[in-house]
Amino acid sequence: MNMKYRELGKTGLKVSEIGYGGEHLVDKSFEVIDKIVNIAIDGGVNIMDVFMPQAEVRSNMGRAIGKRRKDVMLQGHIGATLQSDGQYLRSRDPDHCDIFVKDFLTRFDTDYIDFGMIHFVDNDQEYKDAFETPFIEYVQKLKKDGVIRHIGVSSHHTETAIKMVNTGIIDMIMFSINPVFDLSLGSYFLDMLWEDDLKLDEFRVDPLRAELYNLCASKGVGITVMKALGAGRLLSAETSTLDRALTLPQCISYALDRPAVSSVLLGSQTEQEIKDALAYNTATAEEKDYTKIFEGGLTFHGDKCMYCNHCLPCPQNIDIAAVTKYLDMAKISSTDTVRAHYEALTAHGGDCIECSSCESNCPFKINIIKNMKEACAVFGK
Repeated sequence: MNMKYRELGKTGLKVSEIGYGGEHLVDKSFEVIDKIVNIAIDGGVNIMDVFMPQAEVRSNMGRAIGKRRKDVMLQGHIGATLQSDGQYLRSRDPDHCDIFVKDFLTRFDTDYIDFGMIHFVDNDQEYKDAFETPFIEYVQKLKKDGVIRHIGVSSHHTETAIKMVNTGIIDMIMFSINPVFDLSLGSYFLDMLWEDDLKLDEFRVDPLRAELYNLCASKGVGITVMKALGAGRLLSAETSTLDRALTLPQCISYALDRPAVSSVLLGSQTEQEIKDALAYNTATAEEKDYTKIFEGGLTFHGDKCMYCNHCLPCPQNIDIAAVTKYLDMAKISSTDTVRAHYEALTAHGGDCIECSSCESNCPFKINIIKNMKEACAVFGK
């Protein structure tokens, strides 16, 4: 086992450089989950994110971890809940959230959550709902009572993340980091960035995102990374928002080189994918060298869904991430299997009523209505 470990801010805990994000285990069988989870633990992974509120995947992950609970630190999300109809819902109602916190403890057969993550705070209103209401008192009481060991938060929005770090309340943050986000969401024009003697951290990363990373480092707020691969899209030139493909080691290395970053959480959904992630530990310096991706400049392509489903709930019960994923797959290779998966969904792009609530929720400002129309045109429903 070649895993390396890093201090997570001021928590006093050391986490594995490669962590695991469990989101893609939803709807997987116990046998698949058991294999992936234990390959990860055997490979030295000691931090896992469990944002999913669905009972089955929690039970299966808890069963897979079993007696190895002491070897794994869990990020459990406070505010990731389900509506009565089973759809994912962000909530700041302490009573509703508490149902899912207790459910988490039961299904993982544990009496504590290592990192109680305030779930998905991405704008000023969400900040107010989370930090200026009884919700934050509920979270702090969970910590006082030992139900959670540390308070964390998940966010995709830089200004909001900075505001949360400055409260002094949070111990760590899960934030989306990859070269595309650091550059294409930044304030610089890319054609100004390719001078030979400029330093990447000082000049090429958006100043506001650099400010966040440095602020976390100065305040001892550890960062765990999500979206390091751009939902896997950065690994293929056909789907990447860049004009070229990146390699897995390059993406991981880039994220780990940001200040305050302790662990990169990868959402492997097959045995091979988790093995590929763990192979980072034996990759050469040349294989990890992400500076190569900047040679000759870069072109970015927009309007790319990250499949996070933070756009939900949908009044039509559309699994927007799944619809968009199958649409993107069909653009690359339209197969009977892709069509069958799409048709098996309980709601489709054609069911969209264009209410635009999803677009208001989307942290990446994707034109979701356009994607739903396109899915309907491609698949016929």
